[in-house]
Amino acid sequence: MAFSLQKFFHSLDLRALPRVLQIQSGIYCQGSVYEMFGNECSLSTGEVIKVIGFKINKLIASICENNEGSQFSAKVELPLNFPGLYKVVADKTPYVSIEEIARTVPIGPTRFGHPCFYSAKDIKLANFTIKHGEQITLNSVGEVNGTTAVNCVVVRNNQPHSFTLPLWQEGEFYECEDDQIYTLKEIAEWKIPKCRNRIVKLFNTLHMEGSSSPLPENFDGCLILMPVYELQAVMKFQKDIVHILSDLDVEVKDITDCYDIGSFLQPLSLEDIFERTCKEFPMVAEIMEGPSGSQKPYNLLSTGKEIVIYKKYQAARVLTSEMRTDSSKRHFLIPMSYKGKFKRRPREFPTAYDLGIARSEKEQLHVVATKAFVSPHKEVFSVSVGDQFLVQQCQTSEVLYEGRKKLIDVLACEQILSGSYKKVFLPMYMEGGFVEVIHDKKQYYLSEICEEFRLPFNVKVSVRDLSIEEDVLAAAPGLQFEEEITDSYLLISSASSPVESWEIPVYRLNMWVHLLGKDVQTIVPPVTRTTVEEVSKEEYYMLRRYENPALHPPPRPPKNPT
Repeated sequence: MAFSLQKFFHSLDLRALPRVLQIQSGIYCQGSVYEMFGNECSLSTGEVIKVIGFKINKLIASICENNEGSQFSAKVELPLNFPGLYKVVADKTPYVSIEEIARTVPIGPTRFGHPCFYSAKDIKLANFTIKHGEQITLNSVGEVNGTTAVNCVVVRNNQPHSFTLPLWQEGEFYECEDDQIYTLKEIAEWKIPKCRNRIVKLFNTLHMEGSSSPLPENFDGCLILMPVYELQAVMKFQKDIVHILSDLDVEVKDITDCYDIGSFLQPLSLEDIFERTCKEFPMVAEIMEGPSGSQKPYNLLSTGKEIVIYKKYQAARVLTSEMRTDSSKRHFLIPMSYKGKFKRRPREFPTAYDLGIARSEKEQLHVVATKAFVSPHKEVFSVSVGDQFLVQQCQTSEVLYEGRKKLIDVLACEQILSGSYKKVFLPMYMEGGFVEVIHDKKQYYLSEICEEFRLPFNVKVSVRDLSIEEDVLAAAPGLQFEEEITDSYLLISSASSPVESWEIPVYRLNMWVHLLGKDVQTIVPPVTRTTVEEVSKEEYYMLRRYENPALHPPPRPPKNPT
């Protein structure tokens, strides 16, 4: 039975891809020949295409100046890279079954693929009862005794309890409130259920380079995001991936069950390659759609180029930012193989509490006060600009407060005087300002800094990496190593001239390949070139929030007891 492309898309199950469609009728772009994203093909009657995926192409946003309960008015078009951070408003429309959730909401092993729902009524399982209103985390979809089910977890008394819910489980399921913040691209890829809109609140605006914002000035209201989708498809006898808007006036027929799907090329994303077993590597692949970007190796990964993929692995990187105060601050991921050397730069500490966190058993922290502080208690020290201290330890001290003795947290230090030292106590709540005094003139490799010091850590390149044609780190006035993360990579080289290999990130590179049945000439990869990856501001925020979930920000300093 033939139906419109839009109706096919609305009924499409995320788990049912790929699907083979035959064009039944319809004209697209004057004669059904079109060019989109550089790919020219024909959608004539009888044409057969294989749909391999879909994604949001852009967002139409309705603006509400106050909150989500008010009237939405003007509509604007937002690109997926539109800067800003947003909070998701939980959808008040219920899902009627686990099958509806699994069909429309991304569930999987990625950091975003664990949506949370609650049931309006108790759900009684064989040996477990899910209470109404209890948060259910959906982790993955799999087969259990021949039945497709969702693997779930609830947490009670800080203890996780695992169970499965079959797709046929009916009920009244609602989204849980989400206190995370997201970029617009993250929301488009993970937080908009298929065929639903999404209300978001603007949390923080980011600077928009070289253009004006389509949102009202000083906007802090809500947006209702309406997605415009595109289908990713492969044409018969063609290697390119074509992108087709889902609302085109074309009628199609699903012929997957009676067609040899193996007669099409099988496009694979980098995530698909990474999910292959280690025994399947190395492999030869041809690029069907290369990534954008001018830095190596992205500028070498052009469409039609053959590459060797040697292996997959997890690798450490240090997330780094330029020490600048303006909006043009850049962010980098530096591999441990970086061969340059660094010298230390002074750190700045806004409170005494930060001094307590930064102190180390390895060396004594020496700081100079840059801001005066008058103590309300005679038992703790008043600080003048220029005072120098050696930080000792955190402890408690008695102070007289409203005629009664009270214990407060303090930082024990030695004040450096001319030819002598004086023991003093700085209250932890003290909001002053301190700059580190560096006595260490040694030059360090990146791996040495990560082993010997606690991050964040300020440095400047003293000897650039000569193996890199243009070491972008060497030009920076100062760098802050913020945290060490672990990320997924593939090791690749050119198939025609494998003189060097490159590490490419799996989750930050949009690239499609198909595997070739060629033998790999040598299974030992050539020398790996060091690559310092520059990441966008949106990617930086994503990495800080999700790549290292074990890292939590320190608690706020204790308040002034007065």
